[in-house]
Amino acid sequence: MRGAAALPQRTWKMFPADVWGWPNSHSTPRYYSGEKKAPVLTVFIGGNHEASNHLQELPYGGWVAPNIYYLGYAGVVRYRGVRIGGISGIFKSHDYRKGHFECPPYNQQTIRSAYHVRNIEVFKLKQLKRPIDVFMSHDWPRSIYHYGNKKQLLKMKSFFRQEVENNTLGSPAASELLQHLKPTYWFSAHLHVKFAAFMQHQTNSKEELPKATKFLALDKCLPHRDFLQIIDIEHDPSAGDSLEYDAEWIAILKATNSLVNVTQSSWNMPEKNGLHGKWDYSASEEAIKEVLEEMNHNLKIPCNFTLTAACYDPSKPQKHVEPVHTINPQTTEFCARFGLTDINDRIQQAKDEGSVRGEYEEEEEEEEMDSTGSAEEPSEYSTDNSGLSSINPDEIMLDEEGGDEDLSTCSVDPSPDHPPDFSASFSDIRIMPDSMAVSSDDAMDSTNEELEKSGVSKQVEEKSLSERPLKRICGSENGNTGIKKIKRRNQAIYAAEDEDKTE
Repeated sequence: MRGAAALPQRTWKMFPADVWGWPNSHSTPRYYSGEKKAPVLTVFIGGNHEASNHLQELPYGGWVAPNIYYLGYAGVVRYRGVRIGGISGIFKSHDYRKGHFECPPYNQQTIRSAYHVRNIEVFKLKQLKRPIDVFMSHDWPRSIYHYGNKKQLLKMKSFFRQEVENNTLGSPAASELLQHLKPTYWFSAHLHVKFAAFMQHQTNSKEELPKATKFLALDKCLPHRDFLQIIDIEHDPSAGDSLEYDAEWIAILKATNSLVNVTQSSWNMPEKNGLHGKWDYSASEEAIKEVLEEMNHNLKIPCNFTLTAACYDPSKPQKHVEPVHTINPQTTEFCARFGLTDINDRIQQAKDEGSVRGEYEEEEEEEEMDSTGSAEEPSEYSTDNSGLSSINPDEIMLDEEGGDEDLSTCSVDPSPDHPPDFSASFSDIRIMPDSMAVSSDDAMDSTNEELEKSGVSKQVEEKSLSERPLKRICGSENGNTGIKKIKRRNQAIYAAEDEDKTE
C-alpha cells in the first residue's frame, strides 16, 4: 500500500510509505479474508508495486478489505468534514496520454503501464474548485524539493543530486495538480526518505487569499526508519463517523464520463485552444445540488466490500495461476448508481470485439525498456524522470535472476539514547517561480534544520552506487510473462519464510 491515511476520530496517522508489506506478506491476506480488520479507517492510493489486477477492479475507488478504502485511479472523499483527494500510480510520459486499456493477464509491458498515471485523471482533478484539505500522490510533485531542506535531502540521498539540479526529479503532473489544487497538506512516498517542505502559493489577484501547502514524504516501513507521522487536522466533531462521497467529485465524474478511453491511442484532454467545443468540465452549483438530491443528501459510502478472489491459505500451497479480468460488484453498483461507464466492462467489450490488444508494438516495447519517454510525449512535459532514474538502493525490481543482496541505506541512524522524533516543522516559507535555474552548489544553508527533527547522533552518507547496475529483465520478445520474483531488500527483518528465493 502506497500512501495511506489512518483516520481515527481525533488523531490522524499518516503512512506515506509501504504499509502492508510486499505481495508475499502473510498479513495482507488476513485483512482481505476478514480474519483481521484494520483498527481504524484507512484511506490509501496505489503506487508502483501493488496488486494491480486487484486495484484495477476499483477504478473509481472502493473497499479492498473491511475498513480499508482505495481512492481509485483518482478520487475525493470526505471524513468528518475533511476533504481527502489523491491520485494513484507514477508518472511516465510515454503512457500519460493513453487510456486505461490494461487488464489481466498482463505481459511484460502492461504489468508496468497499468500503474502509470493518465492525463484524464489529472484533468478530472483539475476541475475541482472547492478547497482540498489533504491530497496524496505516490511520486513527489516535481520541484517540491526546492521548498524544504534540500541540503539535508541530498546528504541522505546523494544520487538525487543530478535530477534535483536539473529540476527533473518527481512528477510534472503532480506538480501541476499541486499548483492548481493548493491543498493544505500533500503527502507522498516513492523516494524512500523523510522530507518536509512548506510551499507558499502565489496569488493570481489581489482579492485572492494566499494559500500554503505543507508537504511531507516519509521513509519505508522498516526498523529505524521515519515511516510514521501523527498530524492533528481540524475536523468537524459533529460530523458522522463514516467515510462519505464528495458531491463535487461525483458531479465531475458524471460530467467527464464521455471522455473515458480504454484504448492505447494517445490523445489530449480538451482545452481552450479553438479545437474543442467544450473544455470546462467543472461542476456547477446546480450540478452538485442535483447529485445531493439524487442521493437524498446521504453521502455515506456503503460498506459493500466483496471478495472477488479466493483467500490465500498458507497451509495450502497454490500453483502459479495467471490473474483473470474481474468485474468488481462494488464498481458495478457505483456506476449504476451514478450513471457512469464501468471501465472494466468497457475493456471486456472491446476485447470481445477484438479492438484492444494486450501487448505493445515492438517499437513501444523498446520504449518501455528504455523508460525515458517517447515520440508521443506530451509537449508540456519535456522529460520523464518521475521514477527513480538514479539507482535507488531501496527500490524493488522485478527480476528473474538469483541473488538477494541487501542494498538498504537508512535515512536516519538513531542513537540508542535518543530515539527519533517524528515531528516536523513547516516554519520555513518560500515563494519561488515555476522555472528555476539550479546550480550544483545551490543547496540551501541548513537554516531550516527543524524541518527534520530526528534526534540523531549522525547522518549516514549514501554509499556509492556506480558499480551496481540496475537489473531489469524484459522477458521474451513475444511478450509472454513468466512467474515474477520480487527482489525484496532488508530480507532479514521479515519473520515469514521468504517465498521469493531463487528456485
